[in-house]
Amino acid sequence: MPDTGLSLVQSSPPVTSSVRSSLPGPPSPPFPSLASAASAAPVSPPSQVSPATTASALTSTDTSPATGASPAPTAAAPAPTTSDIDRILRGPSGFGTASLSLARRAEPPAPPAPADEAADTDEATAVEGNPIPGLYFHPVPEPDAARVAELSRRIKDWAVNEAQVYPPEWEDQFDGFSVGRYMVACHPDAPTVDHLMLATRLMVAENAVDDCYCEDHGGSPVGLGSRLLLAHTALDPLHTTKEYEPSWAESLHSDAPRRAYRSAMQYFVEAATPSQADRFRHDMARLHMGYLAEAAWAETDHVPEVWEYLAMRQFNNFRPCPTITDSVGGYELPADLHALPAMQRVIALAGNATTIVNDLYSYTKELNSPGRHLNLPVVLAEREGLSDKEGYLKAVEVHNDLMHAFEAEAAALAAATPVPSLLRFLRGVATWVDGNHYWHQTNTYRYSLPDFW
Repeated sequence: MPDTGLSLVQSSPPVTSSVRSSLPGPPSPPFPSLASAASAAPVSPPSQVSPATTASALTSTDTSPATGASPAPTAAAPAPTTSDIDRILRGPSGFGTASLSLARRAEPPAPPAPADEAADTDEATAVEGNPIPGLYFHPVPEPDAARVAELSRRIKDWAVNEAQVYPPEWEDQFDGFSVGRYMVACHPDAPTVDHLMLATRLMVAENAVDDCYCEDHGGSPVGLGSRLLLAHTALDPLHTTKEYEPSWAESLHSDAPRRAYRSAMQYFVEAATPSQADRFRHDMARLHMGYLAEAAWAETDHVPEVWEYLAMRQFNNFRPCPTITDSVGGYELPADLHALPAMQRVIALAGNATTIVNDLYSYTKELNSPGRHLNLPVVLAEREGLSDKEGYLKAVEVHNDLMHAFEAEAAALAAATPVPSLLRFLRGVATWVDGNHYWHQTNTYRYSLPDFW
């Protein structure tokens, strides 16, 4: 997993109630009937976007779904007009909803004011964290404070008392991680806190595996494959003989990562559809394969080529998180639509962009940690003969290119396959991308920017 680590709880000012009510789709039936929830139709109050902007976003190549791969709209449904597509991609309108959009912005946000100027304004001092200058991203509304507080309380109770994920001495790190704020920002359309808990347990479990097996808390590349394989059986159960099954079942309680995986996945399977659960298992196998590639390079002290590093990051990345956005939202993207090559490209680009965000915001933290940590700025500097600053700034450019590609491909897919559940899913992934950046920018407990500007 990208460098996130373990931790939780911080509250934020409440967001206007119009934000959640304007998101697509009605609330799902009472939890845990998520598995039977029908795909929700998108609801997006109309807002204006120029036809030229939409046209340019829909002209990228290799985005058309394979022939016969997805269900076409019913005969009674009229073909979407340009204004329909504009509305879908722009998302809801009104105060606080600017981040819920797939439409491509022409310019990145302005860089933050210099520290000496920012110190002179009360408004600037109230903002937590600074965005990376030149980084292309979309601001989001502050997460709902009441939801953050309740989610934070529940996830800490689960981590401490139920799954026993971390010892008492890790509590400050768990709190500093602010996972409640993270997940509320990424899933503002979740019908209930129970739905949010599905994603939050899995996030904490994934980070327990990363920390304990790979990184900060006793992790090592030596023997990692065996540890990951056994932990993966907590997600994808072992089917064996009656003689050996009890030993395997007992092993799922033997360490914090396996306890966390077992418990989080049990909750997820009970709430999600079989297709959604299998999708998540597949994405976690991808993640574990990425861990192993990075571990192999660490064992041999190998610095990969830039394209090799980006290939590893396509697997060792955030992908399992946004691909459960429908489960958390209380609806389902059907398996045939999820499997569309165009959808797979959109999801991959979203995961790649969000993971480079992690590389950029965690850069200073990793430089101050023991050993050499591979991240995109480091690989660019070494492989392309750049200074540290030049490598970092080029990594910002790579991120921006990935973000623009993600938004263009998502717009093209939305135009080519205007199925309600697919449109809502695309919006959910885009919202997750924005919420992920928000968390990295505002988590000053963990991250600070290098002095490159």
